[in-house]
Amino acid sequence: MMADEETPDGQEEAPETAASIEESTDALEQTTDALEESTDKLERTTDTLEESTDTLEQTTAAIEAPGEEQAEPAAAADGAEEPPVADEPASPSEDEADEEQDPGTKPSVPGAHLEVDIVPEGVDPLGRTQTYEDPYAIDDEDSDQTEKSEDDEQEVLVEPIATAAIDLAAGARYRATGKRKTAIARVTLRPGSGTYLVNGRTLEQHFPRVTLQRNIRQPLETVGYEERMDVVARLHGGGISAQAGALRHGVSRALLEADPNLRGELKRRGFLTRDSRAKERKKAGLKKARKRPQFSKR
Repeated sequence: MMADEETPDGQEEAPETAASIEESTDALEQTTDALEESTDKLERTTDTLEESTDTLEQTTAAIEAPGEEQAEPAAAADGAEEPPVADEPASPSEDEADEEQDPGTKPSVPGAHLEVDIVPEGVDPLGRTQTYEDPYAIDDEDSDQTEKSEDDEQEVLVEPIATAAIDLAAGARYRATGKRKTAIARVTLRPGSGTYLVNGRTLEQHFPRVTLQRNIRQPLETVGYEERMDVVARLHGGGISAQAGALRHGVSRALLEADPNLRGELKRRGFLTRDSRAKERKKAGLKKARKRPQFSKR
């Protein structure tokens, strides 16, 4: 009895599957028809585009043809009116060269036929008689004059003082004290051959730097007694640079003791000025004299 009841259900399922297959085939046929219609439309549009391009080419050809036809009869008429000379070959004119070129093409170098118009310096570009004045001429002259005056002043400062009159007796001694920073120099000038004795050593041994040696010798060189007076000095405190400045200050003061008339020239050269520059003291709360610790907001 169970087998007889199952057979009608299988018979009902078979017609349903057949109907679904038919529906799918109908849908496929519809899609193929739509694709064929779209391809037909594309072919029609391509045909119309080709026709439009053909018409454009024809119109352009029709526009260019009358210009060329008119140019040829004009050239023939010019040739008939002005026959070329037998000895000299006829050169094409500029108008003919312009006509030969295509109207759409640009010249290779635009503005090549123009003449160069350069206005030289000092000439009025409008052709007027008024001339321009160089605005920098006065400044250059002033600068040249200032440079010359500075050079003259330097030459005057380098030249030795001719009015120096120092007593060079055998027992003459001129003593003075010079200072720079924390260095102190006790200097004694005496007649001699121009030697320096600094703390029992020569100048080159105590001051190996050439710049310091040159600064120390400046006072005696300006007076003109660099080879006629010896320098004996005792230095203490400070460093090498500070001791060199103190020694020069002491020699200058000793020369002033020898001849008070040298004050103006020595002061003008800055030898009598005590250099007050020194290292600034450290402040509380700072790392150095001015340097502050990094700020922290929190």
